[in-house]
Amino acid sequence: MAAVAQCVRAALRPRYPLLSFSLRTSPRLLCVATQQKNTGQNVEEDQSQSQNEQKVEPSSAEKMLTEEKTKLEEQLKEVTSFCKDLLEVADILEKATESVPKEEIKDENPHLKSLYEGLVMTEVQIQKVFKKHGLLRLNPVGAKFDPYEHEALFHAPMEGKEPGTIALVSKIGYKLHGRTLRPALVGVVKDA
Repeated sequence: MAAVAQCVRAALRPRYPLLSFSLRTSPRLLCVATQQKNTGQNVEEDQSQSQNEQKVEPSSAEKMLTEEKTKLEEQLKEVTSFCKDLLEVADILEKATESVPKEEIKDENPHLKSLYEGLVMTEVQIQKVFKKHGLLRLNPVGAKFDPYEHEALFHAPMEGKEPGTIALVSKIGYKLHGRTLRPALVGVVKDA
C-alpha cells in the first residue's frame, strides 16, 4: 500500500507541486467494511433489495394506468355490443325492403311507395354511418370460403361452380376495423 501511495505522489508532483497528500486508510472506512463483511452484505445487495421493494409496490402512475386500461377495455366491450345490436336493426331494415313486392311500388299506391322509399333511405343512411365508423358489410357470394369471415351452414354440390366457393349467403356478415364482428352465414359448394 505504501508503494502505491509513493507512485501516485511521484506521478502527481510534477504537475501539481502544491498538492501533497498522503494515502492512508481511514479507520472509519475500515469499520464500515468490517461491519459489511460481518453481516455478509454489500452495497450491491442493498441496492437490489431497495429495487425489489420498489417493484413490489406499484407507483401511483402505474395504478392510474391500470385503472385507465380497465376502463378502456370495458368501453370496448360496450361499443362492440352496441355495434352487434345495430346489426340486427340493419338486418330488419334489409328484410323489410326485400319483402315489399316491386310491382306494388307505383304511383297508384303512394303510401306504400313513400314507406318503401323511406325504408331504403334509412337503410342507405345506416350503411353510411357504419362505413364512417369502420363497420363494413361482408356479402361474399362467389368468393372463396374463409373461416375467419364466413360460417358454413351447409355444403352442397353445384354444377359449374368451383368447390370451396360461396353459393348462397343466408345472413350478411360485418367487419369492424378489419376484424370480423359477425361472420357471414353461407352455403359452400363442394365436390360432386
